[in-house]
Amino acid sequence: MSSTDAGDQAGGRGNHTLTGPRLRGRDREITAVREALDTVRGGRGACVVVEGAPGVGKSRLLRELDGMGRRSGFDVVSVRADELDQYAAGAALQSALQSSDGSHRAAAATDDQRLWLLDSITDALEDRAQHAPVAVLVDDAQWADPATLFVLRTLPGRLDASRILWVLAVRSDTERPTVARVRDDLERLGARWLTLGPLPLGDLQDIAADVLGARPSPGLARLLRAVAGNPFLAIELVRAFADTDAARTEAGEASLLHDGIPVSFRRSIAARLDRLPEDAVRLLQIGSVLGREFDLGTAARMLGRQVGSLLSGVEAALRAGLLSADGPRLAFRHDLIRQAVHENLPLAVRMALHREAADSLRGIGARSAEVAWHVVMSGGPVDDDAVTTLTTAVRELSSSAPDAAADLAQRVAGLLPAHDPRRITLLTDAAEYLGRTRRVHEALDLVDATLPEGLEPLQEANLRLVAAEIHQAAGDDAAAMTHLQQALDLPALPSDLRVRLLKTKATGHVYLGDITAAEQTGPWLVEASYRSHDPAVVVSAMVFQSQTSFYRGRLARALELAEEATRRAGTQSAALYLRPPRIPALWLATVLTATDRLADTERILREGQREAEALGLGWSLPLWHAARACALLEQGALDDAAVEAEASLMVAAELEITLPNPQARSVLALVEIRRGDLTKARDHLRAADTVFGTNTTQRYGPWVSLARAGVADAEGENGAAAAVTAGFQSPEPARLLAVPPSHWPGIVRIALRGEDPSLARAVSGALRGLVAQDESRQIIGAVRAHVDGLLHGDPRALESAITGYRSAGRPLALAAACEDLGELLAGSAGTTPAIPYFEEAGRLAAASGAGHDQERIRGRLRRLGVRTAPVRIHTAGPPGLGSLTESERKLIPLVVEGLTNRAMADQLYVSVHTVNTHMKHIFTKLGINSRVELTRLAIEGAISPDGAD
Repeated sequence: MSSTDAGDQAGGRGNHTLTGPRLRGRDREITAVREALDTVRGGRGACVVVEGAPGVGKSRLLRELDGMGRRSGFDVVSVRADELDQYAAGAALQSALQSSDGSHRAAAATDDQRLWLLDSITDALEDRAQHAPVAVLVDDAQWADPATLFVLRTLPGRLDASRILWVLAVRSDTERPTVARVRDDLERLGARWLTLGPLPLGDLQDIAADVLGARPSPGLARLLRAVAGNPFLAIELVRAFADTDAARTEAGEASLLHDGIPVSFRRSIAARLDRLPEDAVRLLQIGSVLGREFDLGTAARMLGRQVGSLLSGVEAALRAGLLSADGPRLAFRHDLIRQAVHENLPLAVRMALHREAADSLRGIGARSAEVAWHVVMSGGPVDDDAVTTLTTAVRELSSSAPDAAADLAQRVAGLLPAHDPRRITLLTDAAEYLGRTRRVHEALDLVDATLPEGLEPLQEANLRLVAAEIHQAAGDDAAAMTHLQQALDLPALPSDLRVRLLKTKATGHVYLGDITAAEQTGPWLVEASYRSHDPAVVVSAMVFQSQTSFYRGRLARALELAEEATRRAGTQSAALYLRPPRIPALWLATVLTATDRLADTERILREGQREAEALGLGWSLPLWHAARACALLEQGALDDAAVEAEASLMVAAELEITLPNPQARSVLALVEIRRGDLTKARDHLRAADTVFGTNTTQRYGPWVSLARAGVADAEGENGAAAAVTAGFQSPEPARLLAVPPSHWPGIVRIALRGEDPSLARAVSGALRGLVAQDESRQIIGAVRAHVDGLLHGDPRALESAITGYRSAGRPLALAAACEDLGELLAGSAGTTPAIPYFEEAGRLAAASGAGHDQERIRGRLRRLGVRTAPVRIHTAGPPGLGSLTESERKLIPLVVEGLTNRAMADQLYVSVHTVNTHMKHIFTKLGINSRVELTRLAIEGAISPDGAD
C-alpha cells in the first residue's frame, strides 16, 4: 500500500498531483465533496464513501479532492491500497501518519494490538487536527490491509467532533466481508454516499477532446458509445485506437462493467501487446502476476534474465503508456490494465506463475503477507515451505486483525489434506482469533464442526480449551466447564496442558461462586505454582488464593494476598498479561471495595487502567472501566459511574470484544433507578439479558439480579423484587460479596417489603460471620448494624450504622441509613426527631445526583409538614448548560486551550476513553457537534467550568 501526506514531494510514488485530462461530468460529486470540506473547516468531522465500477473515475475524483483540500489549507493524508495488502499485518494508514521526524508511539508488546493501533492513530490525527483540518483519503479501500479497515470502521465515529474528513474509494462489486462491514458501519454513522455511474456520451466526447486537443471525429464519437460510459476506457480507446480498425472491430462487442473486465477491453489490451516487442510482453505478463506495483529484479528472476537485459522491454512498456516508473517500483498505469493482462493468461498459467512468484519472493525474504497472497492465488496444493509462510502470515495478522487472521487460517486449512495435523492447528487458531471478536458464534460453530473429525487427544484437548476460554470470556461459565471436563477426561495429555485445563476449571468455579469446588480442583496446583520460575504463574496462584479467601469471608487474608500479587506484578512484566479474573490490580480493587480503604480503589484502578492502555491490553479495558463504574457507584458518584460504564461498553464495541460486560449494563440500570428513569433502566437490563440471558447463577448474575430487583422495587412490585433477590440467600458470604457492601442493606429492605424474612436473616447471618473474622473492618460493622436495624426495627443499630458510614466514603449508604432511621422514628417517636434524618438523606441524595431518591424523601418531608425546594431531575438530553456534570466542566478549559483528548486524559490522570465519553455527553447536552462550537461557547461566556452560566 502506498501512502503520502502533505510533506511528500511532487512526482513521488503515490503522489496525487492533478494530472491527466480534466475531470468531466462529476459536478454533483464535486459539490458534495466541497460541502464536506466546508463542514470540516467549520469544526465537525465528515465521512464520504465514493463507490463505483473499475475505471469509472474514483481515483480521479480523489485526486481532485486532494488538490481542493490542499488549496483550502487541509493537511492531506493519502493511502492507496494494493491487492497484495489483503493479508498484510499492521496498518498503512498508521505508517502514513507517522510524523516527519519519525516519532510515534512504540508498538505494544501484546498479542492483541487493536487498542494500541486505534489510540496511536487517534493521537496522530487529533494532533494534526489541532493545527489544520485533516483529510484522510483511502483509495482502492477494497484491498486495504485488515488493520486499516478496522481503523476505518471505528475512528470516524470516535473522532466525529474533530476536524477530520474521511474519504474512501471502493469498488462497488467487492465481495470481501471485512469491506462489507466497513460499509455497513459507515452507513450507520451517516456517511455521505457518492455512487459514480456511467458518464453521458457528451462528457465522454469532452474527455476525448481533452486528450486529443480537438473535438473527436464522428466516427470516434460513435466508438465512444461502446465503452458504456466508463471514462478510463474512453481515454484508452482515444489514446490507442482512435484511428485503427481494431477499435471498430472490438467496439461493437463492448460489455457493461458489471462482471469484471469487459471482453473488448481485454482484447484491446491484447492487441496493444501484439504490437510490443516480446521482452515487453513477457515483462507485462509477469508483472501482472506480481501485482499493480512490482519489483523489476523479482520479475527478472522469474524470467531467468538479468535486469539489464529487460531495459528495452521496460522502455517499450513505458512508451506504450501501460507502465509508469514514478517510484522505486514499476507500476501499471491503471489496475484495469494489469487485470486485463492477467486475465488474458490461461488459468493454468496464472496459477503456476503465482506459485513460482511465491517461491521467488520467499527466497528473497519478502513479507509473508505478499507471499501468502500468491500462495492463495495459486490454488494449492501447498508444500511445507508454503504452509510455514502462510501460518506466519496468520500469526502476524492476528495481533491487529484477528478476524482477518481467522479467515486466512481457515482458507489455508482448506488447502491442506484432511489428514494433515496442521489443518486442525490452523482451525483451532482460527477459533481462538474469532473468539477475540464479535464473531463468537462463528468461533463456537467452528469448534463444533471440527470436534467430530476424529481428533487426536492432544488436538481435541487444545480445541476444547480454546472453546472453554471463549465461553468464559462470553460469560457462559457452565458451557466452559463442560468443555474443560471433557478435555480432562482425555488420555495421555502433557502435564503442562493438564495444568492449564485445571487452572481454567478452578477459575470457572470461582466465577460460578462454588469456592469449595475451586479449592478442590487439583489441590496441588497452588503449591506447584509457587515453585514455578515463571512470575506470572506465581502471581496467578496468589490471586487465586486471594479470591478463595475473599469469598470465604477472610477479607484480611484476601487483601494481603491481593496486595502482594499486585506488587509482584508491578516488578515482573510477564505477570502484566494475565487474563481476568487473575489481573492482580483489578482483583485488588474488588477486595478494597469491601474494606475501609474504598478511597484507595480509585488510585489502583486509575493506575492499572492507564498501564493497560499503555501496554495495549485492549481486551482488559472494558473490565477496568466496569470496575471503576462499580467503585464510583459505591462512592455515590452516579454521573461518573455512568460514564465509566458507558466507556466499558464503548471500548468493547470499538475493539469488538467478545461480548459487552453485563456488569456495566447493571451499573447503568442502577444509576437510572436512582435518577428516576425506569424506562432506561429496563432498556439496560434488556441489553444485559440479550448478552447474558436470565441465568442469575452465572458470573455477573448478582449484579443483574440487584438491578432487576431495584426496578421491581421502584415500581412497587414488592413480591417480585424479593423473588429476584432470593439468590443472595446463603449462609456463606460468597454470593453477597459479589456486590459491594452498600448494596447489602437494600437486599434486606427489599426482602422485608416482599415479606421474605428468611432472606433478610440469611444476609444478617453471613454478615455476622464476616465481622467475626475481620473485626477491624468498619464498613462491615456499619452494614451489619444497618441490616440489624432493618431486621429488628432497632433505632440504636441504625444510629450505629450512621456513625460508621460517616467516615466510610459511601454517601448513598449513609443516606439510606438516615432515611431508614427517619421512617422508624416517624412511626414510633413522632415527627420531630425524624425530620433531621430525612433532611440529611435528601441532601446526600441531591449531592449524588439521585433525583428519584431525593423526590421520594421530599415527599416524605411534605407529609411531615416540611416544605423543600423542587428536585432537579437528571436528564441525558439537551436541556441546556445546567446539566453538565462537574467532571464534564473540568474538560471545557482544556478544550479551549487546544488540548487533544489524549492530552486531557494525561492531565486529569484518567483514561482517554473516559474523556471520549464525557465529550460525547457535553456535545449532546449542549446540542453541538464539534470542539470548535464548544470553544466558541466558552469564549463567549455561555459556559464556564465553575457552573456559573
